[in-house]
Amino acid sequence: MKKLALAVKVIFGAGLILIFLNSCKNEPKQEDPKEAAEDTNEAKFDSIEDKQDDSEFLVDITEVNLAEIEIGKLAQTKSTNAEVKKLGKMLVDQHTKSASEVSALAKTKNFTIPTSLTEEGQEAYNKLNEKSGVDFDKKFADMMIDGHEKAINELRKASESAKDQDIKLWASKNIAGLTVHLEHAKMLKQGLDKK
Repeated sequence: MKKLALAVKVIFGAGLILIFLNSCKNEPKQEDPKEAAEDTNEAKFDSIEDKQDDSEFLVDITEVNLAEIEIGKLAQTKSTNAEVKKLGKMLVDQHTKSASEVSALAKTKNFTIPTSLTEEGQEAYNKLNEKSGVDFDKKFADMMIDGHEKAINELRKASESAKDQDIKLWASKNIAGLTVHLEHAKMLKQGLDKK
């Protein structure tokens, strides 16, 4: 009798394992956090064009913040250059603050934003992480210049054309901070180009 009960338990357990493994195999690829947020906002605000544009801006800025935080952390741990580490810390501190503000703003507007690094952000992180030494520092500086120029353009555009006044005001107030990051990155690049 005990052998029969044991055999039933073994067969039942094996069946559960097979079902579990099969269900894992059929899991679809998880959607990119940015795409998920955009899809949710689009469904909510499809008929309200003004809200859709403003929600896209907050999704984009959130993507920038999340990437800058992770890249800033990487710069602090991987670089041996004091100026790179300093800029990395500045990025983490200020983009964490910005991410918190954007999250609160999005919540009050009922917008959905990404909560984790997007595919594009992860790809940029991985490319930077492949580098080391001076190559890492130079790639970091180039990424910061390019990324901050794009982000500043987004902020300027939103500060002029956002339909929501809170979003317009937030965008205009944050141009100066990103401009400081951009200037820091440009000075860093000049110093690194001499090496």
